[in-house]
Amino acid sequence: MTVVIGFEGSANKIGVGIIRDGEVMSNPRRTYITPPGQGFLPGETAKHHRSVILTVVREALDEAGIKPADIDCVAYTKGPGMGAPLVTVAIVARTLAQLWGKPLLGVNHCIGHIEMGRLITRAQNPTVLYVSGGNTQVIAYSERRYRIFGETIDIAVGNCLDRFARVIKISNDPSPGYNIEQMAKKGTQYIELPYTVKGMDVSFSGILSYIEEAAHKMLGVGQCTPEDLCFSLQETLFAMLVEITERAMAHCGSQEVLIVGGVGCNLRLQEMMGVMCKERGARLFATDESFCIDNGAMIAQAGWEMFRSGQVTDLPDSWITQRYRTDEVEITWRN
Repeated sequence: MTVVIGFEGSANKIGVGIIRDGEVMSNPRRTYITPPGQGFLPGETAKHHRSVILTVVREALDEAGIKPADIDCVAYTKGPGMGAPLVTVAIVARTLAQLWGKPLLGVNHCIGHIEMGRLITRAQNPTVLYVSGGNTQVIAYSERRYRIFGETIDIAVGNCLDRFARVIKISNDPSPGYNIEQMAKKGTQYIELPYTVKGMDVSFSGILSYIEEAAHKMLGVGQCTPEDLCFSLQETLFAMLVEITERAMAHCGSQEVLIVGGVGCNLRLQEMMGVMCKERGARLFATDESFCIDNGAMIAQAGWEMFRSGQVTDLPDSWITQRYRTDEVEITWRN
């Protein structure tokens, strides 16, 4: 049996997970939460990660019931992500790999999401919609690469939601996107917003600017409620994502969709994607927040696949790459 420990800390989540041949043995994490109206800065996020990471490592080992000697490989998030948090986690992973005498593996964060989704849902060869605070991509596997068919040309969908949450002072606990989802359920009025699909790509910055201005004007005179704005924003953004996912499915002849990333646990997005899949006679695969949101087990699972196919990262090459694209990685573990 192959046991891999994975370290994730590319944004405001710090997680350590342990995988043994497809079994999630442990997956503790912590979240850095800021006051309403504020985002998280790289330096402060890294400071949070430094303060808790060794505690999370101990939790992961204890929950899994194993010792460092039982581990075969140490995997960490190489990128993409925020520089200071990535460096914090990489240093700890490199140090433990040397202390424990284990091989090291730098993992692409996006690949971690995909491989975790495939493991949990058992999807065979899906068209992947990867949606998070830092990334928005439609992906399909072909010839040893995860090919990007479409993506955001400016900000990610999760970033759009988070920044709107700051405008109307929505709480960041447990996450701004989750709280927008709950408020949207109470919205009754749809406010028309810009809808920006450009071929296979999407753009969210113009929608954000428009709804920020609308929020100040319309809320001030009672034309709508914050719940109406949350509902309208979700409906518009998710319709765009469903459209480009369906287009990629048609191009690839795919009959499966897998949603991954933190925004992927939004039930309204899953519902809208499910309607599209049903109309096409396709299947939708998604996971809950324990695996959609950034976690250490997803890095461990991708690391497990990489390690089993013969990959390792030499210590001099174990840097971080903030802009590490999904399609840069050679997929040596799939046919």
